[in-house]
Amino acid sequence: MLLNVPMKPAQKSSPEPPPLLAFGAHPDDIEFGCGGVIALETRRGRAAHLVVCSRGEAATHGTPRQRTIEAQRAAGMLGATLAWLRLAGDAHLELKVAHAIKLARIIRTRRPGIVLAPCPVANQHPDHCRLGQLVRDAARLARYGGVRELRRQPPHRIGALLFYALTDDVQAAAGRAVLIDISAPEIISAWTRAMQAHVSQTATRRYVEMQLLRARLNGHRAGVEHAQVLFPNDAPLLDSLTPLERGARHF
Repeated sequence: MLLNVPMKPAQKSSPEPPPLLAFGAHPDDIEFGCGGVIALETRRGRAAHLVVCSRGEAATHGTPRQRTIEAQRAAGMLGATLAWLRLAGDAHLELKVAHAIKLARIIRTRRPGIVLAPCPVANQHPDHCRLGQLVRDAARLARYGGVRELRRQPPHRIGALLFYALTDDVQAAAGRAVLIDISAPEIISAWTRAMQAHVSQTATRRYVEMQLLRARLNGHRAGVEHAQVLFPNDAPLLDSLTPLERGARHF
């Protein structure tokens, strides 16, 4: 399914949409995996907050300090705010209730309508799939009023949990997808600049070209210039058939 709403300037009289909250295991995951979607949403007036759960300490290229600066610049280019959450460190993330509690606390604090997280699919960086599972658990825990560690904050039920994929093999294994049309030139420009901000990573491999190519291929399948793919944790609930009138077509 391809979703797209015509670009319109924000109207003061319109209620602000609930914020978008995106989680990444490493400083560049969100930008590469769903940066175009975030740029699209912020330019339509939705607030976006990014939470990164390590500073890339185990990476072959780039120091934690360098990668912190890169991520902060990239978030600004997407129109989002950024925060850091210390869990177990890069390449040491484990499936622990304590980690899910920390993530649930952020969900209760930010009270998002939509949450984005890495796909919980194996055969990728283990931090990616584990964070996806932890965020899924956290979204449930954020709803439960009796969780002792969360009682200082009121429960919060998110509207939707959507997963993003960083590679084609994960995308192929993730199942039914929703395609988001990000073809507008200003969106592609902002997304590209955000990815390019991660100089320590893009200097060694052609990550930006790879992600743009994925978006072109996804767009080609749907008859648009560029599209990013997201995977709903639950079947979307719509109030009419109107959003389904624009389906992805396979060429």
